[in-house]
Amino acid sequence: RRSRLGSGSPLLVLLLVLPGSEEACPSVCLCLSDTVSCSSSGLTKLPLSLPSFSVTLDLSHNYLSWLFPASFKKMPRLENLRMAHNQLDSLAEGVFRNASGLRHLDLSSNKLHVVEQHYFQGLWRLEELLLFNNKITQVEGGTLSGLSSLKKAYFSINQITDFPFFSIRDHSHPFLTMLDLSSNRMSRLPWEDVKALPGLVQRGLYLHNNSLICDCSMYSVFWHWDLRGYNSLRDFADEHTCSVEGNPRASIRFLRHSRFFRNCTVEKPVSLPVTVLLSHVTVTEGQRVRLDCQTPLSGTELSFTWLSTGKGRLTRASMNDTLMSMFDNGTLEIGAAKVNDSGLYVCTAADVKQALNATREVNVTVLPPPPPGSFNTGYTTLLGCVVTTIGVLAYLYMTPCRCGWCKQPRSAIPISTYDPSTLTPVFSPSARDKINTHKHVAFMEPTRTNKQIGLLFQTNKKDAVSLNANRKNYNSSDKYLQQL
Repeated sequence: RRSRLGSGSPLLVLLLVLPGSEEACPSVCLCLSDTVSCSSSGLTKLPLSLPSFSVTLDLSHNYLSWLFPASFKKMPRLENLRMAHNQLDSLAEGVFRNASGLRHLDLSSNKLHVVEQHYFQGLWRLEELLLFNNKITQVEGGTLSGLSSLKKAYFSINQITDFPFFSIRDHSHPFLTMLDLSSNRMSRLPWEDVKALPGLVQRGLYLHNNSLICDCSMYSVFWHWDLRGYNSLRDFADEHTCSVEGNPRASIRFLRHSRFFRNCTVEKPVSLPVTVLLSHVTVTEGQRVRLDCQTPLSGTELSFTWLSTGKGRLTRASMNDTLMSMFDNGTLEIGAAKVNDSGLYVCTAADVKQALNATREVNVTVLPPPPPGSFNTGYTTLLGCVVTTIGVLAYLYMTPCRCGWCKQPRSAIPISTYDPSTLTPVFSPSARDKINTHKHVAFMEPTRTNKQIGLLFQTNKKDAVSLNANRKNYNSSDKYLQQL
């Protein structure tokens, strides 16, 4: 028993050190890093305790039929919730209370009947909502009102007969690019509300496989979308049908056969809303930032509106108490940027007379100021280059003086004389042995003139006399030491 405890103790210590280890993982779930998977576990209700550090929670393919209010309040980091293939037929009020961090919510393949307006309250960060393959017959008007960050919503394969298109506007859903309402039971749509949808929503609106009734208003909308080349029509051209006088048996593929609508008066097509390519701005905290609203639209009667993912709609009234301001040409100025000012900013320019609008998107990143005492490596590199350049110039142009009146220093290195008789042929065996034994680099000195050789000879002669004198002094000193 002692040996088992000793071998398992390192694992026990590791589990105690891991963050969140004090929260037990439910026995029917699998917990890995920040993901908790309870899929296909036969659950009929939520586990009593779920790890609070979870970012992704998978509860799909179970038998959940009810969620109590604030079911996920103890999971502040939760971003992805998957609950597909369960038995949910309704959601209690406040189910997602204190779960505002959700970005992906999958409720597909359940038994929901009515999507009530309180279902998704507080989920202002939600980006993707999946509700396809339910039994939904109605979507209440305020259901999507608070979902200002919504990008994609899937309502296909349901029994929807009416949808609140009027609740989707540029200022309420600036990032919505896909709305899938295909394979439902919609027959007559409020086409004026549909035409008033933002351009990005119209481009990503899927209405195929519905029970539409053929009329000129319907055909006019689809004719404009087809003219503009929307993929939602081109990819499902054969699935777009309408019934003549409401008779399901007399249905036609109106995108393939348009002769039925030749008596309809089609309005003159107008230009699409244009989205300028996303640009990026990176500044340091405390700097002034100006975000322009340049779009293809031009004119003096344009109106401008700014939206921010973190601050919502920016108006002149809301900017009075901040360091932000907006000019007449739509430029947004941030007087002293802060780190929490980072995010996506969307400007919409609207021309009311021509019924045109265009958007400009700018992604702003505000970096924190550098810590005190830090230095700029760019300046250090430049200083190093300057010092190196000065050294090279000094080496090239400030050589030692070689004028005639300068005193030449006496060489302390004995100079060997050149004797051709002492040279050995290079290819002789003895020479090869010497070369292999002593590997040095030899520098050949230039040939000296007779005058230079004479001066060197006199210098060597003086050195020899001085050497003999020193030798005599050394001998006399040696004899004196021996007498002592």
